[in-house]
Amino acid sequence: MSLTDLSVAALQSKLRARELSPVEAVDALEARIATVDPQVQAYLSRDLEAARAEAASADVSLPLGGVPIGIKDVINVTGQPCTAGSKMLETFRSPYDATVIRKLRAAGAIPFGRLNMDEFAMGSSTENSAYQPTRNPWDLARIPGGSSGGSAAAVAARSAFATLGSDTGGSIRQPAALCGCVGLKPTYGRVSRYGLIAFASSLDQIGPFTRDVRDSALLLNAISGRDPMDSTSLDHPVDDYTRLLGQDLEGVRLGIPKEYFVDGMDPQVRARVEAAIKQCESLGAELVEVSLPHTEFAVGVYYIIATAEASANLARFDGVRYGHRADAPKDLLDHYKRSREEGLGSEVKRRIILGTYVLSSGYYDAFYLRAQKVRTLIRQDFAAAFEKCDALVCPTSPDLAFKLGERTDDPLRMYLADIFTIAANLAGICGVSVPCGFGEAEGWQLPIGLQFLGKPFDEARLLQVAHAYEQSTDWHRAAPSL
Repeated sequence: MSLTDLSVAALQSKLRARELSPVEAVDALEARIATVDPQVQAYLSRDLEAARAEAASADVSLPLGGVPIGIKDVINVTGQPCTAGSKMLETFRSPYDATVIRKLRAAGAIPFGRLNMDEFAMGSSTENSAYQPTRNPWDLARIPGGSSGGSAAAVAARSAFATLGSDTGGSIRQPAALCGCVGLKPTYGRVSRYGLIAFASSLDQIGPFTRDVRDSALLLNAISGRDPMDSTSLDHPVDDYTRLLGQDLEGVRLGIPKEYFVDGMDPQVRARVEAAIKQCESLGAELVEVSLPHTEFAVGVYYIIATAEASANLARFDGVRYGHRADAPKDLLDHYKRSREEGLGSEVKRRIILGTYVLSSGYYDAFYLRAQKVRTLIRQDFAAAFEKCDALVCPTSPDLAFKLGERTDDPLRMYLADIFTIAANLAGICGVSVPCGFGEAEGWQLPIGLQFLGKPFDEARLLQVAHAYEQSTDWHRAAPSL
């Protein structure tokens, strides 16, 4: 086994036992990145010399002491570029650490490397990056999912031990499913968003990508908690998210939402997810059918609310306050127009236009206000379902990873890639995707993800269920041949 095949927990164990040093871990990553990243293109930038300097003085007795962690390029790290995958922020270097980075450092981790993403986290394939597409390590002709595709691909390709991403409508869970790793979206308010460049403020949440569920619990332990710098982070007790790992599923009730098994789903995905649900039952879980009757409205509601918030959040990138500035403008209006025209990509412009429209006079009540009312109904659906069960289980993505360029001219089809993940963001609940098998496409074996959804702030139970399933299979141990 290569050093970069180690999980975070296994690496930390070896570091504490002095069987290897943090500098050796950074050296191994550097060699692995040099080997695979020219093909995968997960990284936008990396400063391994700085990481090596931090590793030399790392305290390995801390929970994540000496463990290098890759960071999605939308989370600020002092002195490092933070482009959000956009030309608009091409020259920006962060003057401060996001709260999650500060917490990772306090736990002994070493933040390194900027991971590719869809521009301003808008996309489901990581093809909307202004710099490069990231490729799926299982088939380099296919997408890794998005918008945190770089974070997922790096973990799958063994060019990162673990990474952080952000999830606005499934941007952690969907790429985790398509790349065959574990992706965790915490409850809204569980993790501070301070230092995360906002896409949609009421939906965004930072979370980890890891090789297995235990590693996700370790990272969540490090980054959770109330932050006075983020008024939306909640003063809710931080659990030890590893405390229930290893417990079986006897007495656990798992809800099967009937609306999540729709026509049009890839039959291979359906078969693997149904087999995984039976596996959970064989481990002692009681299965109950539940209904989330407003699920059919989730995608429409999401794209109204998310684009409305995006149009407001991205107004600051105008070449005056922040971002790319056009050369020699004729006047102020020309300055604004050309700065945004040159700095922003087509998907970002599409969403800003849509968001501005739904917030405009005469349409606010018809679209935005109505969408917020339906969002409340979706949240109530989940609350009613959780009265009957401890967690929900369903597919993460309706399809296997599709080919690069296959959906770039069909935005509506692209948006449906997140159909099973979006409702959790609207409801603010937690969710995790774990590998549950493979499908075949044109001779390639492609990962399939199983999604568990949990009650707000019930991440410990969610991870217990996901861990019990994971440990009863070998899917999470599979790695692409690169």
